Amino acid sequence: MIFSLFSRSAIALVLMVGSFTAASASAFETKATHAVLMDGATGDILFEKEGDVLMAPASMTKLMTMTLLFEALKEDRLSLTDTMIVSENAWRRGGAASGSSTMFAEVNSRIPVEDLIRGVIVQSGNDACIAIAEGMSGSEETFAQEMTRRGRELGLERAEFRNSTGWPHPEHLMTARDLAVLARHMIYDLNDYYPYYDEREFTWNGITQSNRNPLLYMNMNVDGLKTGHTEASGYGLVASGEQNGRRLILVVNGLTSERERSEESEKLLRWGFREFKTYDLYAAGEVVENAEVWQGVYDLVPLVVAEDVKLTLTRAARRDMDVSVNWEGPIPAPIKAGQEIGTLTIAAPNAPTRQFPIYAGANVDQIGLFGRATSSLLQMITGE
Repeated sequence: MIFSLFSRSAIALVLMVGSFTAASASAFETKATHAVLMDGATGDILFEKEGDVLMAPASMTKLMTMTLLFEALKEDRLSLTDTMIVSENAWRRGGAASGSSTMFAEVNSRIPVEDLIRGVIVQSGNDACIAIAEGMSGSEETFAQEMTRRGRELGLERAEFRNSTGWPHPEHLMTARDLAVLARHMIYDLNDYYPYYDEREFTWNGITQSNRNPLLYMNMNVDGLKTGHTEASGYGLVASGEQNGRRLILVVNGLTSERERSEESEKLLRWGFREFKTYDLYAAGEVVENAEVWQGVYDLVPLVVAEDVKLTLTRAARRDMDVSVNWEGPIPAPIKAGQEIGTLTIAAPNAPTRQFPIYAGANVDQIGLFGRATSSLLQMITGE
């Protein structure tokens, strides 16, 4: 027999908080050709527009460059005081002579890793990126291959990197969702290094440059991450901020000017903080239902979730969410605590169905031979 029951506590929560649906295009309009708004804690996508369509990421690529560098620092393969040389290649292709974003590093100079970090994050220096790539992998081409490989491990299934800077290349592509996933990894898994993204200016070689992220200066508690712009990509931004204990991650691309990028990013992020809230449905280990047991020393076994179940919901959507607990039963004894029994399913209109495994919350031993015989006889007589 298949059981599909509504937990009373879950139903009460349904009535209180409603739907967790990701916002549809009609819920918010943006001029960005690509956009993703993600809840930082849960990874839920709150809004997307062409979020899974490949695009040119421009300098937002540098999040991947910094990911490889920060992971090397975290694993003690590098230190902040190590130095890397600015080759003639890095100087010519990424320096002032190239007409690109630069930290104005001098050719053949040795620069500490920490200064290169600020050169990339604050100044968007292509010369700093190439110096890091060559210092870590010997060549930018090899480093880009490692970017693609590591990206696959992080869930960037379609991202392809051909350089460390985001310099235009027809095969150098990512999605807005890729960038949001990468930003989340940066914020939560590499958090010791994330504060660099909140720095407003950096001086190198006597030249002071300001961070180009416009949201850093808007009193919105934004603390990262990276802008991008090329003719192919338009104006883009990966941003993140925290308000009242909630963190959102925003990606936009394809805007027509710095002003439009600033305005659209601000509107989307403010809307996200205003309209959404993260709700705790179940805590790890909490009982969501009790299931009948067949031939056990107890008639029921509690069903629990192993991890916290959190969903980010719109404040306005307070209806139509279904929470059900599904298992095949009665469950034959013996049962071991932690044994997977079924699923907790949460569904809402216009949103992907979410499923979470549920487990036995206690051991249930099998009754003795005489008890089993009696139980089987009663079943034959009563049909129950």
